[in-house]
Amino acid sequence: MIDRELLDLAARAAARAHSPYSGVRVGAALRAPDGRVFTGCNVENASYGLTICAERVAVTKAISEGVARFVAAAVWSSTPRPFTPCGACRQFLSEFARELPISLGCSGGAEEEAELSALLPRAFHFDR
Repeated sequence: MIDRELLDLAARAAARAHSPYSGVRVGAALRAPDGRVFTGCNVENASYGLTICAERVAVTKAISEGVARFVAAAVWSSTPRPFTPCGACRQFLSEFARELPISLGCSGGAEEEAELSALLPRAFHFDR
């Protein structure tokens, strides 16, 4: 089921993106088990490898606040069709939530749902 509250928060976060090179604004929102929500936006850099995706910004904000588990996510992009998290973000998210429902939305109006485990089957993990 699409999480409209998270998608709205992701869209608001995307409005703060720094994307002068691609022109694409992306926002992410993550819900913790206690209900708190952490948002992030993409931050591009002239040295493109230093660019950080919205999903990783949201995760690092949560980790810095002591939250390391998530129950839902949303990603919104200023594109005609929804973006899924990139491969690096899929792996990064899977460190903290192997089974994560993700609501996807975009400026084109389309919405989709995805499950992180379906987007990244057999994710790399050290089982402790």
